[in-house]
Amino acid sequence: MVVTRSDKRLVAFIRLGCWPSVLEDPEFTDVIENITVPAGRNVKLACSVKNLGSYKVAWMHFEQSAILTVHNHVITRNPRISVTHDKHDKHKTWFLHITNVQEEDKGRYMCQINTVTAKTQFGYLHVVVPPNIDDSVSSSDVIVREGANVTLRCKATGSPPPAIKWKRDNSSKIAVSRNNSAVVEWEGDVLTLSKVSRHDMGAYLCIAINGVPPSVSKRIKVSVDFPPMISIPHQLVGIPVGYNVTLECVVEAHPTSLNYWTRDNDQMIHDSVKYKTDTVSDSPSYRSVMRLHIADVQHSDYGMYKCIAKNPRGENEGNIRLY
Repeated sequence: MVVTRSDKRLVAFIRLGCWPSVLEDPEFTDVIENITVPAGRNVKLACSVKNLGSYKVAWMHFEQSAILTVHNHVITRNPRISVTHDKHDKHKTWFLHITNVQEEDKGRYMCQINTVTAKTQFGYLHVVVPPNIDDSVSSSDVIVREGANVTLRCKATGSPPPAIKWKRDNSSKIAVSRNNSAVVEWEGDVLTLSKVSRHDMGAYLCIAINGVPPSVSKRIKVSVDFPPMISIPHQLVGIPVGYNVTLECVVEAHPTSLNYWTRDNDQMIHDSVKYKTDTVSDSPSYRSVMRLHIADVQHSDYGMYKCIAKNPRGENEGNIRLY
């Protein structure tokens, strides 16, 4: 029997009561932390391994079934992906870098060691995206006749999905259709105004919020058209001869009405030394005050004066008697 040199070494180990050390299998030393990051930022996922030996570490995007990196090599064609490792660390840590993170980057990332039975661990990347209102499927400014119904829609994207709430621009209450109630805020991507009146006219704010700053809003203007309505504070006005006087009619109309004054014979009154006319804007915006200024009143000025307002929806008039 021939005894080889290796046999002699084995006998020596047996005599010393020890065996040659067996290489330990590689294993992970830490979990991959779940990370939440806003879109547009950079992120780094870490995978720490000990006893790697000649085995290799790979990174994969699990949901996309995509191999991203193997050892020092980037496999994906995504230019935002890179890989580094800390070789000076006792337990080697492999870093997967993603720059300018996008929403599609979210999901489970798998770090794998190519042992006979592959060893894997997962970490989750949450990508949050601030809200953005989609104008293509959201309402724009609307014009409607008084008494009609109006439906306003507001759609927003973001991650997590944004919540939508509505407010009036002037902080007035919103007259919603349900139970004829009025609220300061309305939640939901659809706002229905039932049988709108002139009091519902104005700007409505659709506000999208998902906890990721900044929140965003869209201003939608609701215009309510109606024929002129005239109210007269004083239908009988007494003034002595020689004094100046001003006659007033309050007009509500939308769109803005064409306003003018006439006398008993329906002849239109024009500005002159005797007469001056003007219209003063009031609040709310659809209200105005027609004024007729008469200088140095004489007996010939006594009689009936008529204020007239016209718009595309109709016309109205009021009478004032000067005596």
